[in-house]
Amino acid sequence: MISIDRLDASLLKLLTDDPRAGVMELAARLGVARNTIASRMRRLEETGVVTGYRPDVDLPTLGLPVQAFVGAELEQGRIKDVIEDLRGVPEVLEVHTTTGREDLLIRIAAPSHEELLHVLESILGLDGVAHTTTTLALTTPVKYRTQPLVDHITREAGHGRSAASYRGDG
Repeated sequence: MISIDRLDASLLKLLTDDPRAGVMELAARLGVARNTIASRMRRLEETGVVTGYRPDVDLPTLGLPVQAFVGAELEQGRIKDVIEDLRGVPEVLEVHTTTGREDLLIRIAAPSHEELLHVLESILGLDGVAHTTTTLALTTPVKYRTQPLVDHITREAGHGRSAASYRGDG
């Protein structure tokens, strides 16, 4: 686990809003030295806090307006095989292992309800999938986000840290 402060949180917010912003621009907007920003970015990347700079793709604009969440109940001992098979289904956006009746929660996107049905049938047809339950997403009023949580956990952290906590051991 790594500790971050409000400067890190502010940097993450700027990168979330504009992932292509350069170090000089980020430093100017945050009012700190370029080397400070470069060092912070390197640390966030090397520790795995930041895992990439991806575009935010609007699926309906790409012709994929139908999204659904599929709970999949699996046969015992088949989870690794099923997950590997799901990696081969292009419409699968993400897969979570869960507790409860269903073993997996699968988010999928499709261009139509008819295509969604085909994807659901292919998932149910995978070896090891015993049962599925599908919930259609009608709208997404709160999109995936991390910044409010990052702001919350750094609300009392200050702008900067001692050398001990900067290394993650204090």
